[in-house]
Amino acid sequence: MSKKRGLGKGLDALIPTGSDQIPSRGGMLQVPVENIQPNPRQPRTSPEMGNISQLADSISEHGILQPLVVLPKDAGGSYTLIAGERRLRAAEKAGLEFVPVIVREANEQQQLEWALVENLQRSDLNPLEIANGYLQLADEFDLSHAEIAKRVGKNRATVSNTLRLLKLSAAVRGALIENKISEGHARALLSLPTAQAQSAALQNILERELSVRQVEELVQRLLGERRKKKPKTKRSPEETDLENQLRDALGTRVTLKRGRRGGSLVIRFFSDEELNALVDRLLASSEEK
Repeated sequence: MSKKRGLGKGLDALIPTGSDQIPSRGGMLQVPVENIQPNPRQPRTSPEMGNISQLADSISEHGILQPLVVLPKDAGGSYTLIAGERRLRAAEKAGLEFVPVIVREANEQQQLEWALVENLQRSDLNPLEIANGYLQLADEFDLSHAEIAKRVGKNRATVSNTLRLLKLSAAVRGALIENKISEGHARALLSLPTAQAQSAALQNILERELSVRQVEELVQRLLGERRKKKPKTKRSPEETDLENQLRDALGTRVTLKRGRRGGSLVIRFFSDEELNALVDRLLASSEEK
């Protein structure tokens, strides 16, 4: 269906941009704010009130430039919000009685997909909200990581890595939500096998203000791994740049090691899904040649 193919391309699949793209149930409507109910599939759990206040000021000055997308709820003129939660909240704060909407038809899966896409593009969800949205798509609608990635415009490795964040201890998840640590810190802590170990390492991070690289070294020590010996010669900028390019391209940790003759390239994966994604990507690249 064209709706599903459009999701990865953004909100253009939801909102018409020309006169030849009229929604199935009519054009733009002006609907009372009180008649619009929240999207039960909204992945955002912690609205950013500061940003909403700024948006409310803008709406007071210029109005709502981008219509909300809604689903008809009943014959009495009530609607369920599909996309535009921040605009709706800001309109309420600005004192608007009516807001512009476009009415669409959507099943429960599409409601969640569209809400995810909008938040990812317009005002980023925190990593755990994204992960929970992906989990709903996987568990409730039986979608694979690859199918989820296609629908939200991400690659499969990114989806798999984000879902792994749900395995973090409660303390680490809380620190991530409160922006006390970055997603990079959190990913490094995933290698620790217990919640107690993750929480102890978290305390170390907060007290010493460790960087992501320092956390990775800390985790290696806690796992009993030998610390890497410093190379006799410094790595060239070219080698470092190549390693960074490979990490970005594959969506996972990649380590380039030089030896006297040749060397090795270590590509890390943390689940079967990540391994399959890496294999698919590498084989696809070789087939293109």
